[in-house]
Amino acid sequence: MLTGDSYADRPRPRMTPLVMVVSCRPIRFLGSFLQQGTQQASKFQLHTGTPCAAKDYYEFLVLGGGSGGITMSSRIKKKVGAGKVAIVEPSEKHFYQPIWTLVGAGAKKLSSSSRSMEKVIPSGVEWIKSRVRELDPDKNRIRIDEGKEIAYKYLIIALGIKLEFEKIKGLPEGFRYPKIGSNYSLVTVEKTWKALQGFKEGNAIFTFPNTPIKCAGAPQKIMYLADAYLRKTGKRENANIIFNTSLGAIFGVKKYAEALEEIIKARNINVNYRQNLIEVLPEKHEAVFEDLDNPGKTNVISYEMLHVTPPMGPPDVVKDSPVADAAGWVDVNKETLQHQKYPNVFGIGDCTNLPTSKTAAAVAAQSGILDHTISLVMKNKKPVKKYNGYTSCPLVTNYNRVILAEFDYNAQPLETFPFDQSKERLSMYIMKADMMPILYWNAMLKGYWNGPARLRSLLHLGRL
Repeated sequence: MLTGDSYADRPRPRMTPLVMVVSCRPIRFLGSFLQQGTQQASKFQLHTGTPCAAKDYYEFLVLGGGSGGITMSSRIKKKVGAGKVAIVEPSEKHFYQPIWTLVGAGAKKLSSSSRSMEKVIPSGVEWIKSRVRELDPDKNRIRIDEGKEIAYKYLIIALGIKLEFEKIKGLPEGFRYPKIGSNYSLVTVEKTWKALQGFKEGNAIFTFPNTPIKCAGAPQKIMYLADAYLRKTGKRENANIIFNTSLGAIFGVKKYAEALEEIIKARNINVNYRQNLIEVLPEKHEAVFEDLDNPGKTNVISYEMLHVTPPMGPPDVVKDSPVADAAGWVDVNKETLQHQKYPNVFGIGDCTNLPTSKTAAAVAAQSGILDHTISLVMKNKKPVKKYNGYTSCPLVTNYNRVILAEFDYNAQPLETFPFDQSKERLSMYIMKADMMPILYWNAMLKGYWNGPARLRSLLHLGRL
């Protein structure tokens, strides 16, 4: 039986030898902490700690201070030196969002997911603390707040993905009510944990929208954790756990889908495919779903707990610009990450139209390819390294178990370790919960982590 308000203080499992070996490389970077700076109140803040306006021109402009933007600014600064790279980002804080799955389940504190933006931006990279208002690639310039225009030689777009709760009737205002949360937003992730703690009896509903989303496994991860929590607190027999997904399968890679289907069956979880959340009635504790295979048909389900995965889309500034494809995403070559029309423009991460899952692991792999692409473009050479679509999704299935899904553009497993990763493992949970954050803060954001391709080659005796 669980006691207290959180799993955060529970005894930690002993680290396995495998995890200790894998974690050696990121630990080497622990001594390389980011320099401290003094936060200023200027409109356009530079990472020099002085209240100074943005310059009119930079050799490299990086748009966005998320995982892709910080990682690439670190890499590019190493190429061209200090003062030639600027990053445009309005936010005061940078968040490691993959840990929010565990925050929503009470296993981690929200505070553990954040660092100040000032600390993660590399020293020597100028911070333009502003929003991108317009992209003008035909003139090699952008416009930021107050109409300020900045020109560039090379542009890296890493603006992430836009949460669109408002596309669900009754949201986001419905989050003012209890029993409803979402692990996808800073302001709603802790409400997920409160809703789970407050659960008494009835339906616990988890949703997956009819749009591309970041971390496509996350909507079901919280479902498995909710099941585990309710079992440990003696409430599971009074709970009906429902996963309503717009998709036609539980996961896009057959090997992992089969493993997840076994877990779903064993835990008596109800999955309804091709169901899309269109309205929330928080006063009545009801959720309305459209049946995507029967236009016009809707289903109303009462809930005791509701976890909402919002519809998502490209940022407006991208969607309304010449760099976008027909769907609004940054239109890049899927192998080189160079823009299809503008050779001095590049994209990385969630804002692009790369046909792979939108995860931090994908960004890590993309960063190494993009680094190589840019190096050759700067020398007027053709890129040769090709991104294979590698991404990873640590599917948390319990408070101490993870299925580590890794795959490529063809939805084929591309596993790092020499064992069957479709099995639930404690070692993979430790990696997800404890080791990956270290790797993220101290290696990836500093430009030292290209993903596990080299480790995979070593562990599989030369397999690429």
